[in-house]
Amino acid sequence: MRRRRRRYRLADTAQQVVGGFLLAGPFVVTEEVWVLAANMTLYHAALVAAIVFAIGYGALYKADADRELEREAEVAGVPVRFVSLMLVSFGSVAVLALVFTAPDTFLVENEILENPTSMSITVTTLKAVAVGAIFSVVGAATADSVF
Repeated sequence: MRRRRRRYRLADTAQQVVGGFLLAGPFVVTEEVWVLAANMTLYHAALVAAIVFAIGYGALYKADADRELEREAEVAGVPVRFVSLMLVSFGSVAVLALVFTAPDTFLVENEILENPTSMSITVTTLKAVAVGAIFSVVGAATADSVF
């Protein structure tokens, strides 16, 4: 008999947050991530973001045979669980980066950016967030599926 999975609840986002923050932390405070982000183009950053989306979708709906996509609540045709996963994956990295003052520490004080401007710091931070989200999405999706 096939087990019926319950519908999405706020507690599912809480589980995603725990997993997302758990795996995001080490990458936010790693200088190599910030150097990598500084050397990425916007094209590379878009590809990295697409990878995060693909990993998240695959982890939620392809790796978990018990989850029924048709039963998921939707927003504009996109499952709420998936929207939550993406917000948590990118958001947890962004929050940790700001809390740890990583952009200032790495990009300005460690002089990863030669002539830092507000725009270059913001763009590089978004690229670093995308890199960290690759790992955060794994933790968030795993926590969502396991618990």
